[in-house]
Amino acid sequence: MESTRQSLMAVTMGDACGIGPETIAKLFRTPVAAGCVVIGDVAVMRRASAQTGGLLAVAEVADRDEALHTPPNCIPVWPVPGLTGGVVQAPQGRIDARAGAAAAACIKRAVELALAGQVAGIVTAPVNKEALAAAGVPYPGHTEMLQALAHPGGPKPAVRMMLANDELRTVLVTIHMALRDAIDAVTFDSVLATIRIAHDSALRFGMPAPRIAVAGLNPHAGEGGLFGSEEVTIIGPAVQAARALGIDAQGPFAPDTVFMRARQTAEHPGEFDIVVAMTHDHGLIPVKYLGVEEGVNVTLGLPFVRTSPDHGTAFDIAGTGRADPRSLMAALRMARRLAHASAHQATSDL
Repeated sequence: MESTRQSLMAVTMGDACGIGPETIAKLFRTPVAAGCVVIGDVAVMRRASAQTGGLLAVAEVADRDEALHTPPNCIPVWPVPGLTGGVVQAPQGRIDARAGAAAAACIKRAVELALAGQVAGIVTAPVNKEALAAAGVPYPGHTEMLQALAHPGGPKPAVRMMLANDELRTVLVTIHMALRDAIDAVTFDSVLATIRIAHDSALRFGMPAPRIAVAGLNPHAGEGGLFGSEEVTIIGPAVQAARALGIDAQGPFAPDTVFMRARQTAEHPGEFDIVVAMTHDHGLIPVKYLGVEEGVNVTLGLPFVRTSPDHGTAFDIAGTGRADPRSLMAALRMARRLAHASAHQATSDL
């Protein structure tokens, strides 16, 4: 049986000017939100409650026990010390430094709680990269920020982004950088590290023998060097090195077909459990095409579970109450599964 310490999940507020608070309010109108606490601003969440139908109380809580004993139809909000005042005054649907600073403060606090064992995992509502930059936050997004916060004062852990749904999982070698720079960042070491992180994370999350397909970088995976040499000189050798470590990795495969081979459906059991892709769009387009509302972003390599919905701040509909909470709900369900599997694996290793 899970302890109360393991059962509480933190949901960060995200950018107050986007749809994150509204999706959270909608989440708390469902049974899925039981055992969750919002790390954020009470006033922002009260506005989100009103914009999504009202009749949903918002209560400030001071600790884990208060959060776990919040009555039904109530959003427990664990305030962030030093949170920028007046963030609720930032206009919805616009980039605002106040919202960027508040979003970063919420993430920092959630990481502190996770590292202290106060929460079992973190589900992050969307942030806006321009708002973070306007606030002087030195990270382009969640992944880089979480990496820096995971070991305060120590070396950054090697982390990777995985986007997943019930049919496909893809892990990225490179993420938020210009495509020209991303190609240069595809090195033997980065590809091998990604394969190892994908494998180790799959083991940690309860997959005993993960099958990993590695996609190429160039069309047709280079056609033996006709369309580029990276598959021959970098990616292929990294796959072989991973296999020498006992990892079931195969490839490089043509990136335009490998995702179809890995897709898991009732009619087509996938040939692979995970696809490692070289660049952001190579890996994310196939998963997002299957449905943004079901996609979940998972950060691999952290000392805690972190998931996020597969969409952005959607400033164009912020404040309208039309935001779809399904991706956030999927992120929460996956975070719980991963936290449970991770705890079970840790117990088994003792």
